[in-house]
Parts: sequence; structure tokens; C-alpha cells
Amino acid sequence: MDPLILALETATLRGSICVVRAQEVLAETVGDPKASHSNTLLSEIDDVLSRAGVSLHDVDVFAVATGPGSFTGLRIGIATAKALAETLGRRIVGVPTLEAVAHSAGPSGVTLSLLPAGRGEVFAQSFSVSDTGQVTPLDQPVHLSPLRMLDRYANYSDLLLAGDAVSVHLEKIRDWAIQHGRAFEETNWSHKGWCIAPSSERLATHVASLALARVTEGKLDQPDALQAIYVRPSDAELKNPTVKST
Repeated sequence: MDPLILALETATLRGSICVVRAQEVLAETVGDPKASHSNTLLSEIDDVLSRAGVSLHDVDVFAVATGPGSFTGLRIGIATAKALAETLGRRIVGVPTLEAVAHSAGPSGVTLSLLPAGRGEVFAQSFSVSDTGQVTPLDQPVHLSPLRMLDRYANYSDLLLAGDAVSVHLEKIRDWAIQHGRAFEETNWSHKGWCIAPSSERLATHVASLALARVTEGKLDQPDALQAIYVRPSDAELKNPTVKST
């Protein structure tokens, strides 16, 4: 029988949770961007499980977005997934957030995943996404300003941009593309020029889909070894270099 997966995505402000078996989403919820994940996550998990008609003990695999993203959100989501997996003796799978963003945008030769990194900057990473949903990294995740990000990916004539940071910096992206002679589309991804993928508020479903592929390949994580992908130091570390993210 296909594993029952509970997927958590708390790397973004809104966040999402879903319960999935194979490719069927049994229940899902999208969070409130104004509410802290620390105040809502456990109750939202209970609600999603209840609507799916299953209990926590029925879950075979816990999947969680591992970042980059909100430092606080990542810590809450990963700590919760690790604690549940450890307590119940279940398997756990970590999925990079930018990979889930690329998966949500659908097939493309090159997808640029962008998430807000605070202070007007972005987390960025490029991927190729096959027709079957296989996501292949083309580089490493980076943290940089929007203009440096545009310069970094300037050589791509065809590029699909996806993620929450796209809408935040849409005007800069559009102006840069036009100034540099790139065809630009905000809708109707045509695989030509620079295009904007439809936004996805339900990243947890894509975390679950990628986690299922990892389970099939036997690529599981030990709960105590799973770590967040921060990419940049936290604000606390920037203010006090002796502080380390965990």
C-alpha cells in the first residue's frame, strides 16, 4: 500500500499542511500569514488529519520543507516533524523549499525559484523540471539582492520565475527583462522568454509529492539528523557572530 504522508510547509509566512496517499490529496489547509506557526501548527495538523479521516498513528511518513525561508517557521516545522517521527517511530523526509517551489510551477527547461529573504533580498536557485515532475538542481541556493539575482541569471533567454518573491519584485524583474531585450509574460507560460508562473499557496502538496519520490528511491532522513537549509545567517547571528543557527 502507498504510504500515508503528512507534509508540513512552514518556511513561508502563510505555510500549508496536507495529508496525501500516493498522488491523492486527502485533506489540506493553507495558513494565515498574520498568525505565527508556533500558535497554529498543531491545531492545523489535528484539523487536516480529522478531515482526511485518519489519525496521527496512521501516518507512515512525515515530510517537511527544510528551507530556505523564515528562520522561525523552519525551526517550528522541522522540530514538529522530527518530534512526531521520533515519537511514533516513523520515517521522515526533508524537501528543500525552493525545490518544492519549482515543482509547483510545472515542467520547464529552467525554473528560477525565488523566496523573500528579508531586508528586500531574495533566496534564489534554478532547476529543470521534467514532464514527470522530476526536479533537478542547476546550481546551489543563494541569498542576494534582486538586482544581483537578475545579473546572475542574465544569460538565460528562456526562464520561468516562481515563488513568493516574484510578486514582491515583479516591477524590477519586468523592467530588467524589457531593458535587456527579453520577451516577458506575466501569464500563459509559453516556454519562450521570461515568464511568471502562477503562484501556489499549497506548497505542502508539492513537498508531499517530492517526498513520495524520495521514499520510492529509499532516500529517507533520520529525525535527529535532519537540518534546516538556512543559506544565510539569522539576524541574531548578524548582530552577534557568536550565535549559531541550529
